[in-house]
Amino acid sequence: MGIADRKERDKEELRERILVAAKSLFLQKGVEKTSIRNIADQIEYSPGIIYHYFRDKNEIFHALHQGGFIQLMEKMQVLGVVRNPMERLKAMGSIYITFALENPDMYDLMFIKEAPIDHVSSSEHDNWKEGGGTFNYLRTTIDDCIKAGHFLGHDAEALSYMIWSTVHGMVSLNIRKRCEVVLPHRQETIVVDGLEEFYKILDKL
Repeated sequence: MGIADRKERDKEELRERILVAAKSLFLQKGVEKTSIRNIADQIEYSPGIIYHYFRDKNEIFHALHQGGFIQLMEKMQVLGVVRNPMERLKAMGSIYITFALENPDMYDLMFIKEAPIDHVSSSEHDNWKEGGGTFNYLRTTIDDCIKAGHFLGHDAEALSYMIWSTVHGMVSLNIRKRCEVVLPHRQETIVVDGLEEFYKILDKL
């Protein structure tokens, strides 16, 4: 390995250490209480070194946010073999909810916290590529459902947004502990139970 290759490897390794430290602190402290200095202390470097890799804290959290979407889409890839679009749609919902409930802090960063979107809004390219890619995968599945005879008379884009909003809402209420207060006796199962009820409604469309 040449000097240039070694330097590039070391650079990537340090970038990954920064992200690992940031994620660890985010899980412990939350986004608001995690600072560049906290992250630097965690990896035993000066804060200045972090600015060689990331412009600010929002850019770090955006990189973590991207990693979360990569994980989610990797889980969705198994659905490529599901030929029935309605069954694929239902499986997508189940995978989405499982991912969210197993990774509540990451889901919070991906879909609820403003930090990653603040970075997108302040960058040269204001497209939310990560969320847009996930939404397009859902919309493609809805299009397939319509071609197969489901959801006749419905607008694919608006319906995709409604379905995403419904599943996101169920997950968000659970993550933010609203179910513990409103439905304490069913808080462990209400999200999955609610999804099944939602599927019954979709089957009638």
